[in-house]
Amino acid sequence: MTALRKVSRCLAQAEADRLYFECPGCGIAHGVSHGNGPGPRWGWNGNVETPTFTPSILVRYNRSDGPRVCHSFVTGGRIQFLQDCTHHLAGHTVDLPNWEDE
Repeated sequence: MTALRKVSRCLAQAEADRLYFECPGCGIAHGVSHGNGPGPRWGWNGNVETPTFTPSILVRYNRSDGPRVCHSFVTGGRIQFLQDCTHHLAGHTVDLPNWEDE
């Protein structure tokens, strides 16, 4: 993957068809592919300030102490974390955080 570049307060991008947001529950960035192309694709409202992605975003990954799940809806610039999340924000809705350049 090429370096991420900030495209708005809350989103970054490396490839033209893939946007990233920082997940405050996981503490890592999640990527969403949109438009035509291979692999899973999400609908995107085209708004980089208050993005909406459809359908839900399901991320599964492993840490040294076990598997993790992050399942959310991103709507109007807010993240609604579903109950099956394994982090502390399960069941909560929060604003997309500011993208912090590293």
